[in-house]
Amino acid sequence: MPDGASTTIDPAEVARFEKIAATWWDPKGPMKVLHRFNPVRLAYIRDEACRRFGRDPRSARSLEGLSILDVGCGGGVLSEPLARLGARVTGLDPAPTNVSVARLHAERAGLAVDYRNETVEAVAARGETFDLVLAMEVVEHVADVQAFVSACGQAVKPGGALVMATLNRTLRSFALAIVGAEYVLGWLPKGTHEWDRFVTPQELEDALGGAGFAVEDLTGVAYNPLTGAWSLSSDTAVNYMLIAARR
Repeated sequence: MPDGASTTIDPAEVARFEKIAATWWDPKGPMKVLHRFNPVRLAYIRDEACRRFGRDPRSARSLEGLSILDVGCGGGVLSEPLARLGARVTGLDPAPTNVSVARLHAERAGLAVDYRNETVEAVAARGETFDLVLAMEVVEHVADVQAFVSACGQAVKPGGALVMATLNRTLRSFALAIVGAEYVLGWLPKGTHEWDRFVTPQELEDALGGAGFAVEDLTGVAYNPLTGAWSLSSDTAVNYMLIAARR
């Protein structure tokens, strides 16, 4: 894996996602929950970006010209719709198979996304910066949260922002995100998450503060079992997203 800097990558986590890389774009496969969740996180990123950069979120190309770094992009499930909104998207993933899957899918869709098999630490070390840096459902898989957040922050342009999504470490998240999602409902492969790696909003806010960032918005994301839909919520006990900018 190309990398000229230290890394927060956990090899065991990379290997785990390598095993299911070919299923990223199967809406009925192991990533089906991600496909259902994707519209909510995409809308959140779009709306926050439009608010920050003075864009119209109703425009079909609302992110035209903005540079976005999607850290831990997987198979490109989020990178592609961001590119369709006009953004110049760079996707990073430490798993080579994920990057290969993402590149092939983007090529077939006629989308120009710069997928790279490297780390955010390597990007930061080169001094590359972006209007938005995304770390969606990634921080709970890294070896060092503070170092990872700091590297992500270094890749944010002046005036830009960092958007993150992760899982809170609560008894409810253990019951729903691990016992329910992995063992009872079979939404995710068993072992996808480790509860003690989940990050509370306060812990993530502290890590962001250590990187010189302040949280501008924090929202929960809730699942409705009756409709199968995800939506923004004031409840951050399980899933949550945030946007942060330099102080």
